[in-house]
Amino acid sequence: MRGALRLVRFRGAAGGGPRLGLEEAPGGDLVDLSAAEPQLPRSMREFLEIGPRGLELAHRALQSGRHRVPRAAAQLLAPLDDPQKLICVGLNYHDHCQEQAVKVPKEPLIFSKFPSAITGPFDDIVHPHDTSELDWEVELAAVIGKTGRHIEEAAALQHVLGFTVANDVSARDWQMRRNGRHVNGQRMQDSNTRHLIFGVPALVAWVSRFVTLVPGDILLTGTPAGVGVFRKPPVFLKRGDEVQCEIQELGTICNRVV
Repeated sequence: MRGALRLVRFRGAAGGGPRLGLEEAPGGDLVDLSAAEPQLPRSMREFLEIGPRGLELAHRALQSGRHRVPRAAAQLLAPLDDPQKLICVGLNYHDHCQEQAVKVPKEPLIFSKFPSAITGPFDDIVHPHDTSELDWEVELAAVIGKTGRHIEEAAALQHVLGFTVANDVSARDWQMRRNGRHVNGQRMQDSNTRHLIFGVPALVAWVSRFVTLVPGDILLTGTPAGVGVFRKPPVFLKRGDEVQCEIQELGTICNRVV
């Protein structure tokens, strides 16, 4: 069985448009898929729509030993910047429910965000002028690789291509009042996916009951305990802060608030 591919989007040192690539190893140099296989699209969503053929070409480029780009010469971009759907899950960790003294939900709590809100893994987070309570939420994000509707939970992972790290930045004053209800080197959240209330297969199956999932859709699976709003006293992001989010075996993203 072939090993997992670490798919990325990047921009080279000379600039130009986004390119598709692979990490040879975590934190290592990149394979320029756009150079190795020019017939591949530059959009990650369109690449995923190709299905197994696209992955086969990516494996071929990795094995060729050619078209390498030094990591230091590349700017990593958001792996997906144009998903059809960006689906989020609230209250999906037992410890996150405990920290705010709410009951564990009986069904997944689903909401959505807009793809235009996506920020690159090392790009700045622009602090909105209309909030004074900007908060962090490290989350495991699942990326859909196969179209499906009314998916059985037992088959749900067949529709997931892979996973990435996300920071679901939230304006708490808008979220909790107007609409209803790693920072600077200090560890703020430290948890494990074993604390998930609804695992990835259950979430995929649930969401597919009311929408058709398509390649490139992103499913943010919820955040564990340790967010700023429930600290005593509350802690919120301010301009100049640096937020680092890491998930074991996936990697780290780091963003500065401006």
